[in-house]
Amino acid sequence: MDVKIGVLALQGNVSEHCEAFCRALEHLGYGGTSTVIAVRHPEDLLGCTALAIPGGESTTISRLIDKNSLYEPIRNFPGGIFATCAGMVLMATVVADPRVHTLGLIGMTVDRNAFGRQRESCEMDLHIEGLSDDPFRAIFIRAPVVACVDPDVRILAWVDQGIVAVEKGRYMALSFHPELSCDSRLHERFLKSLGI
Repeated sequence: MDVKIGVLALQGNVSEHCEAFCRALEHLGYGGTSTVIAVRHPEDLLGCTALAIPGGESTTISRLIDKNSLYEPIRNFPGGIFATCAGMVLMATVVADPRVHTLGLIGMTVDRNAFGRQRESCEMDLHIEGLSDDPFRAIFIRAPVVACVDPDVRILAWVDQGIVAVEKGRYMALSFHPELSCDSRLHERFLKSLGI
């Protein structure tokens, strides 16, 4: 089975996600039959099994999605979507900031920058439902949190500030940056959920 993963390459941690998905695919035995590509235009999505929406600046990524005519192609994308940090904000149905044109793909309300400013960035061990007994070392950088979710959204992890990992069908959204870790278990878990 050939696997093609796209990483939205408008702003943010693009190369880090490309590398993390390459590692995950290698671990799952798809190293020689897979590609990870940068997505900048609607035609780049053709043939992709999954798409990553990386962390970065949610208002900037939102503006560039609209500018590059990617809003509807992403909303109608039939594959899985793996969203981190700013990507989580974009996946929400409700965000207080009117500058963010959300995709509305996961029924949740997200608070941007819930962890505070850059200096409040931190790392912590998280227990993530369905991952394993070993905690995941999560890196939070000006991270959002989920304030509330619709009943069909599965909560995977939370901290004192709020919910930090959710899943709905073929979508996974995380408020932290797993692509900055050498631990590819979350990327692998996402791919496995798509039958890869």
